Amino acid sequence: MNSQGTTIRWSYFQSALQLAVRRSSRKWTYEDFAECFPTYTTEDKDGSTAIFNQISDYIESQSFRDLDKLFQRLNVQENIDTLHRIVEESKERKQRNIEAKDQWREELEPRAAISARTIPKLEEENIRLREMLSQIEAENSTLTSQLQERAEGTADSEEKALRLLKELDEVLDKWQELPSTELENWTRRMMESTKPAVYP
Repeated sequence: MNSQGTTIRWSYFQSALQLAVRRSSRKWTYEDFAECFPTYTTEDKDGSTAIFNQISDYIESQSFRDLDKLFQRLNVQENIDTLHRIVEESKERKQRNIEAKDQWREELEPRAAISARTIPKLEEENIRLREMLSQIEAENSTLTSQLQERAEGTADSEEKALRLLKELDEVLDKWQELPSTELENWTRRMMESTKPAVYP
């Protein structure tokens, strides 16, 4: 188990727990073991003693491993450290005679004391989540506007492209309507007129 306690309360808790685990794993005696395996313990005293000790060690180490996993999953050390801090703060307020709305008193119900600490935290979290939601909504609105602008721009581009293709089709149709003989003669005349003059 983790032996690095951050507060004295955790150290005390861990020491008490280790003592309890060791006592429980050694609670059964060799005589109890011998009652379960009388023939084996009679025939091999040394071997059965070694096996008994190994089983006890295994029970102890396995208990520590299981508890360590459980404590990590439930944040036991962190919670005990938090409890220690709350108690120390309360003692300090009592010594300095400082009144606080969530200070523990004999007539104060546990539910009221818990609410005094948890409700402000929940309200802060609620405000934070609302601000986050507002920010996300603003970003979504901006993205929606950008997408609409791009969609409109794409539609305009497509319309211009279609109009240009239509004009090209009309030009091609008119070009194909022209007599091919006249085109050839005109092309030949143009080529001859653009030839460079050859001087003797």
